[in-house]
Amino acid sequence: MTPVRPTLPVTPPPSVVPGTETHWHSSWGFEVETSLYSEKGQRVVVLSHGAPAAPGVVPLVRIHSACLTSEVFGSTRCDCREQLDEAMRRIGAEGAGLLLYFLDHEGRGIGLEAKLQAYALQDDGHDTTEANHLLGHPADARGFSAAAHVLSELGIRHVRLLTNNPAKIAVLEDAGIQVDRVPAWVKAYRHAQGYLHHKRTVMAHLK
Repeated sequence: MTPVRPTLPVTPPPSVVPGTETHWHSSWGFEVETSLYSEKGQRVVVLSHGAPAAPGVVPLVRIHSACLTSEVFGSTRCDCREQLDEAMRRIGAEGAGLLLYFLDHEGRGIGLEAKLQAYALQDDGHDTTEANHLLGHPADARGFSAAAHVLSELGIRHVRLLTNNPAKIAVLEDAGIQVDRVPAWVKAYRHAQGYLHHKRTVMAHLK
């Protein structure tokens, strides 16, 4: 009779998997430690300045979605580049903080090709939400759970979150992280004003 092998418990994988860590001096004028986390195909670059997880510190945190068109090519259709610059400037001034940069959130999660298609539809008179829907995408396809998991992995349970997006606040609070919101409105180019108005009035972004 063949003996029955016992079933061993399977250890679940961690929510986020940390990758390579390194550091550099940034063009914003301060040193950052850099690491890459991944969760279910979502890659998050974490830029850390100072000692954001030190006892008694409530770090300034920015959850930021990659935007190739503005941050690399200088498009003025949105305020993403200005948001990134302001976040890094403020983190440097604070002396301690974190930027969680979501590499796979281009176009609010629909990808670069679909984002450009949505831009073409906007050129024809549709707003950003209508354009996404016409392409078969939700208005916002992003998920931010990896941000909560990264902060928990780092032992951070209380943050000052630089954001206007209530979804980012909710995902951290749902994970038991205390959030003090810091408004993130910046001065943007006139070409982005319609988009910013839409985010406030239709997508419920905070003032």
